[in-house]
Amino acid sequence: MNSETVATRLRGAGLRPTRQRLALAEILFGSGDRHITAEQLHAEAVAAAVPVSLATVYNTLNQFTGAGLLREVAIEGDRTYFDTNTSNHYHYYVEREGRLFDIASDNLTIKGLPEPPPGMEVGRIDIIVRLKTRQN
Repeated sequence: MNSETVATRLRGAGLRPTRQRLALAEILFGSGDRHITAEQLHAEAVAAAVPVSLATVYNTLNQFTGAGLLREVAIEGDRTYFDTNTSNHYHYYVEREGRLFDIASDNLTIKGLPEPPPGMEVGRIDIIVRLKTRQN
Protein backbone atom coordinates (compact mmCIF):
# COMPACT_ATOMS: atom_id res chain seq x y z
CA MET A 1 0.00 0.00 0.00
CA ASN A 2 1.55 3.30 -1.04
CA SER A 3 1.65 6.55 0.95
CA GLU A 4 -1.15 8.16 -1.05
CA THR A 5 -3.50 5.21 -0.48
CA VAL A 6 -2.62 5.13 3.23
CA ALA A 7 -3.22 8.88 3.55
CA THR A 8 -6.63 8.52 1.88
CA ARG A 9 -7.52 5.66 4.22
CA LEU A 10 -6.52 7.69 7.29
CA ARG A 11 -8.48 10.74 6.13
CA GLY A 12 -11.49 8.51 5.41
CA ALA A 13 -11.34 7.33 9.03
CA GLY A 14 -11.22 10.92 10.29
CA LEU A 15 -7.50 10.91 11.15
CA ARG A 16 -4.95 13.47 10.02
CA PRO A 17 -2.18 11.68 8.09
CA THR A 18 0.84 12.78 10.12
CA ARG A 19 4.29 11.52 9.20
CA GLN A 20 4.34 8.99 12.04
CA ARG A 21 0.81 7.75 11.39
CA LEU A 22 1.63 7.30 7.72
CA ALA A 23 4.81 5.39 8.46
CA LEU A 24 3.13 3.09 11.00
CA ALA A 25 0.08 2.55 8.75
CA GLU A 26 2.32 1.56 5.83
CA ILE A 27 4.00 -1.06 8.04
CA LEU A 28 0.67 -2.27 9.45
CA PHE A 29 -1.37 -2.46 6.27
CA GLY A 30 1.38 -3.08 3.73
CA SER A 31 1.37 -6.86 3.84
CA GLY A 32 -2.23 -8.05 4.16
CA ASP A 33 -4.17 -9.04 7.24
CA ARG A 34 -2.12 -9.58 10.36
CA HIS A 35 -2.16 -9.64 14.15
CA ILE A 36 0.46 -7.52 15.85
CA THR A 37 1.33 -6.22 19.30
CA ALA A 38 2.54 -2.70 19.97
CA GLU A 39 5.97 -4.08 20.78
CA GLN A 40 6.15 -5.97 17.48
CA LEU A 41 5.09 -2.89 15.51
CA HIS A 42 7.64 -0.78 17.35
CA ALA A 43 10.40 -3.28 16.50
CA GLU A 44 9.35 -3.26 12.83
CA ALA A 45 9.33 0.54 12.81
CA VAL A 46 12.82 0.69 14.33
CA ALA A 47 14.05 -1.85 11.75
CA ALA A 48 12.55 0.34 9.00
CA ALA A 49 14.35 3.41 10.42
CA VAL A 50 11.08 5.08 11.51
CA PRO A 51 11.90 7.32 14.50
CA VAL A 52 9.01 6.57 16.84
CA SER A 53 8.67 5.82 20.54
CA LEU A 54 6.79 2.85 21.96
CA ALA A 55 4.34 5.29 23.58
CA THR A 56 3.59 6.81 20.16
CA VAL A 57 3.03 3.33 18.73
CA TYR A 58 0.53 2.56 21.52
CA ASN A 59 -1.25 5.90 20.98
CA THR A 60 -1.40 5.38 17.23
CA LEU A 61 -2.74 1.82 17.55
CA ASN A 62 -5.43 3.05 19.92
CA GLN A 63 -6.33 5.90 17.55
CA PHE A 64 -6.52 3.48 14.60
CA THR A 65 -8.72 1.15 16.67
CA GLY A 66 -11.01 4.00 17.71
CA ALA A 67 -11.32 5.03 14.05
CA GLY A 68 -12.29 1.50 13.02
CA LEU A 69 -9.07 0.70 11.13
CA LEU A 70 -8.00 -2.01 13.58
CA ARG A 71 -9.71 -4.50 15.85
CA GLU A 72 -8.32 -4.95 19.36
CA VAL A 73 -8.03 -8.56 20.55
CA ALA A 74 -7.29 -8.86 24.27
CA ILE A 75 -5.72 -12.23 25.11
CA GLU A 76 -4.69 -11.72 28.71
CA GLY A 77 -4.57 -8.78 31.07
CA ASP A 78 -1.43 -7.31 29.55
CA ARG A 79 -1.37 -9.07 26.16
CA THR A 80 -3.23 -7.22 23.41
CA TYR A 81 -3.04 -7.79 19.69
CA PHE A 82 -4.25 -5.45 16.99
CA ASP A 83 -5.91 -7.10 14.00
CA THR A 84 -5.97 -5.44 10.59
CA ASN A 85 -8.99 -7.59 9.66
CA THR A 86 -11.90 -5.73 11.26
CA SER A 87 -14.62 -8.11 10.05
CA ASN A 88 -16.45 -10.40 12.46
CA HIS A 89 -14.25 -13.45 12.83
CA TYR A 90 -12.69 -15.63 15.52
CA HIS A 91 -9.19 -16.59 16.59
CA TYR A 92 -6.88 -19.39 17.64
CA TYR A 93 -4.18 -18.51 20.15
CA VAL A 94 -1.12 -20.76 20.53
CA GLU A 95 -0.24 -20.12 24.16
CA ARG A 96 3.32 -21.42 24.10
CA GLU A 97 4.24 -19.34 21.04
CA GLY A 98 2.13 -16.26 21.79
CA ARG A 99 0.76 -16.54 18.25
CA LEU A 100 -2.72 -15.41 17.23
CA PHE A 101 -4.33 -16.39 13.93
CA ASP A 102 -7.77 -16.45 12.37
CA ILE A 103 -10.11 -19.42 12.50
CA ALA A 104 -10.85 -20.17 8.86
CA SER A 105 -14.54 -20.91 9.06
CA ASP A 106 -17.56 -19.21 7.63
CA ASN A 107 -19.69 -22.02 9.08
CA LEU A 108 -19.17 -21.28 12.76
CA THR A 109 -22.44 -20.65 14.56
CA ILE A 110 -23.08 -19.70 18.15
CA LYS A 111 -26.05 -21.33 19.84
CA GLY A 112 -27.62 -20.42 23.14
CA LEU A 113 -26.56 -16.80 23.14
CA PRO A 114 -28.70 -15.04 25.76
CA GLU A 115 -30.95 -12.15 24.82
CA PRO A 116 -29.26 -8.85 25.59
CA PRO A 117 -30.86 -6.62 28.23
CA PRO A 118 -33.62 -4.24 27.07
CA GLY A 119 -32.29 -1.39 24.96
CA MET A 120 -29.02 -3.22 24.21
CA GLU A 121 -27.77 -5.21 21.23
CA VAL A 122 -24.81 -7.50 20.65
CA GLY A 123 -22.04 -5.47 19.02
CA ARG A 124 -19.50 -8.23 18.56
CA ILE A 125 -18.70 -11.67 19.85
CA ASP A 126 -15.06 -12.50 20.56
CA ILE A 127 -14.06 -16.15 20.54
CA ILE A 128 -10.48 -17.14 21.23
CA VAL A 129 -9.68 -20.84 21.13
CA ARG A 130 -6.48 -21.47 23.08
CA LEU A 131 -4.24 -24.16 21.62
CA LYS A 132 -1.40 -26.13 23.17
CA THR A 133 0.86 -28.91 21.94
CA ARG A 134 -0.68 -32.33 22.43
CA GLN A 135 1.01 -34.41 25.13
CA ASN A 136 1.51 -38.07 24.06
